Amino acid sequence: MAVLGQRHPLDQVVEALSVALDEGHAASLIGLEQAATADALRRLAQVTSRLDALRATVLRHAEEVRVEEVDGATTTATWWARAARLSRVSAHREVELAAALGRYAALADALAAGRVNVEQAHVIARALDDLVTDGPDDLDPSVVEQAEKHLIVCADTFDARQLKVLGRHVLAVVAREVGEAYEAKLLDDEERRAAGRTRLTMSGDGHGMVHGRFSVPELHGAMLAKALQALTWARQEPAQIRQVRSTPRSNGEAFTELLERISEKDLPTVGGVGATVVVTMTLETLMGGLAHASLDTGEVISAGTARRLACEAGVIPIVLGGRSEVLDVGRRRRLHTKPQRLAIPQRDGTCTAPGCDAPPSRCQVHHVIPGPGVDRRPSGTAGSSATGTTRWPTTPSAPAGCGPRPRVAALAPHASRRRLARPVDDRALRAATRPCRARGAARAPSRRSATGRR
Repeated sequence: MAVLGQRHPLDQVVEALSVALDEGHAASLIGLEQAATADALRRLAQVTSRLDALRATVLRHAEEVRVEEVDGATTTATWWARAARLSRVSAHREVELAAALGRYAALADALAAGRVNVEQAHVIARALDDLVTDGPDDLDPSVVEQAEKHLIVCADTFDARQLKVLGRHVLAVVAREVGEAYEAKLLDDEERRAAGRTRLTMSGDGHGMVHGRFSVPELHGAMLAKALQALTWARQEPAQIRQVRSTPRSNGEAFTELLERISEKDLPTVGGVGATVVVTMTLETLMGGLAHASLDTGEVISAGTARRLACEAGVIPIVLGGRSEVLDVGRRRRLHTKPQRLAIPQRDGTCTAPGCDAPPSRCQVHHVIPGPGVDRRPSGTAGSSATGTTRWPTTPSAPAGCGPRPRVAALAPHASRRRLARPVDDRALRAATRPCRARGAARAPSRRSATGRR
């Protein structure tokens, strides 16, 4: 870098910077108080921005003199990546910023003065480039200069991420009439591209899991995020959830719950039948057995999962003959109606699980009297369990109406004959529970299965 046998001034600057940095590293931080530390960090950030501006200026000059020819590199960015031991992506970003600072003088001056940092400079340069290439064809160059100055002023308050959003709408600020039409066209193009690139892929791994990827428009992504957030944070405080579970896991659990909450009434019918996953199991499995249940799609699920689904799904008893011939098909019955859901909290007051006092608003109604072959609970027939805090055993009682005996809609089998463990207003209970007709058994059944529709 010698000029006529003398050292170039830039050599002296680099040497002075190196000496100053050596002194800074050797300096002791003892006695540097809190306010002084904060001020020193702010000034170091400004010095870093000024140094980045100087490096960008030299990189732009290196591209002009074709410094890559020194060692046979193909481009300046390739040479810079090798010389500075940077990744090619980072080297290309620095060379692109150097070229952009040559086009936008005000941005280059702001970076050299330390008003903006290199991350903000990248965003502003990209916004200005998009304005020139994708903006209106008859855009006045003075409008671009106004947009550049406006974004530099905004950099005093906003970080790079916020500047990226402001850069998309900068034309509507500096030239409102032109900007509104341009922004409308920009949004239409984005929505059209998003609709064309919408994708969803799913594949099972054969070990009980289904993996998938999806790409959806921004609107639908926001809708899904809000739904998952509501399901995740409804159980606990957000800070507690982050401490206990990671965000991907909590989002996955909320997504599965969202799928289970979708009603077939909200979906179109296919072949005369709603979009329903049919879970088929024997009566023995429903009453507490270990045999798996089958899905109409060919997969199998555990008995515990099938019984959990049966607690909220519509259950249809089907009597099969010796060769799996359908002899009788019952009706689907919901376990607890809305009046029953209002009456049970009036009786129980809080969650009926031992040691839990969650209010009814955080509870779900489940059976607390198990079926045959399961230890019985000493409380009422249908009770409340706290969501997210209490879980019943994996072998709950069979939903009322699955067997051939009469039932009361809000209560488990034999509920009308049991004494309630807690006092209850008889009028409220009678108003909330209505006896249902019992279906007679088929004439010659060989086995019985219960089909739950989700």
